[in-house]
Amino acid sequence: MTRIVAVRSGFPDNQCVQADFTAKFAELGRLDPPQRALLERLHANSGVDTRHTILPLEKCGSLRGIEAVNDRYIAEATGLGERVLRAALDEAGLAAADLDLLIVTSVTGVAVPSLDARLIPRLGLRPDIKRLPVFGLGCVAGAAALARLHDYLLGWPGHNAALLAIELCSLNWPTAGMTTADLVVSGLFGDGAAALVGTGRSPGGVPAGPPAGFPRILATRSEVYPDSGGALGWQLRSDCFRIVLTAELSDVVERNLGGSVTSFLAGHGLTVEEIGTWICHPGGPRVLDAAQKSLKLPDSAMALSRRSLADVGNLSSVSVLHILERAIATEPPPPGSLGLMIGLGPGVSAELVLMQW
Repeated sequence: MTRIVAVRSGFPDNQCVQADFTAKFAELGRLDPPQRALLERLHANSGVDTRHTILPLEKCGSLRGIEAVNDRYIAEATGLGERVLRAALDEAGLAAADLDLLIVTSVTGVAVPSLDARLIPRLGLRPDIKRLPVFGLGCVAGAAALARLHDYLLGWPGHNAALLAIELCSLNWPTAGMTTADLVVSGLFGDGAAALVGTGRSPGGVPAGPPAGFPRILATRSEVYPDSGGALGWQLRSDCFRIVLTAELSDVVERNLGGSVTSFLAGHGLTVEEIGTWICHPGGPRVLDAAQKSLKLPDSAMALSRRSLADVGNLSSVSVLHILERAIATEPPPPGSLGLMIGLGPGVSAELVLMQW
């Protein structure tokens, strides 16, 4: 059984309030008055109060062309990833050489050699460590990678595995031909990283036992909803990755998520009412509203997700790990209680991870 023994998130030093980001985006986008009015309305309703950016706000949008953007992504993602993974290993009481598997997920840049390979010498990981770089799953990747980490530890119960999610959304700043989708997502996404360490060992086999309050993983489920592939995604353009987003996304979530969760839980003899902690990807207010309505949940169930969105924005694959960290750190759920992580992303896809404290 997979035991989570550490979760740590980290952010760039640059932080800004939403109003300042809005003003900067409007300036660089050379928006006309009607566009600026729409931008301000969308940003004000985004649920985001503050966020971090890898570049200082005054330098955001200064990189020109996908080559410059991606080169900066590789340098910054490697440095931030090293810092966050090192912190998680320290929290778990493990040395870098104790890791048997490293999964790295990101969708805001491309690196070959992959980020995991670049981290081997920087962290002192074993040269024979198993590596799994994940690209293309977008916002669902944090939960999906955690599910694959669980699969691995079921097969190798004596091993230790780590998951690192890194997203530098602010580097992908559109410079021409602004669309309504660009205006919407510019109000949502922030930069950050998170690392999780899990083990298949029995509690007695974990060095320097981790802090109390960490859950174990019971089961996972993946699902791609039919005929929804055009609702969310990325397109590679000459300036950066550009978002593909339609109003259909929240409708797909509301229409399908409740059935996915209900059937998944029923397969384990459980109901929605028995879940005490909800860790749902904060895709935006409309997506969270759709998830809450589909599952018929009280406002309190989405409180952790909405707080994460407000404080740091939508972190793509990083968000669910950041929310899990907060759930553990603020007030750990009581022993024996159940939690459900819900990742949502392009496809439209859902990844469900059932946990127990």
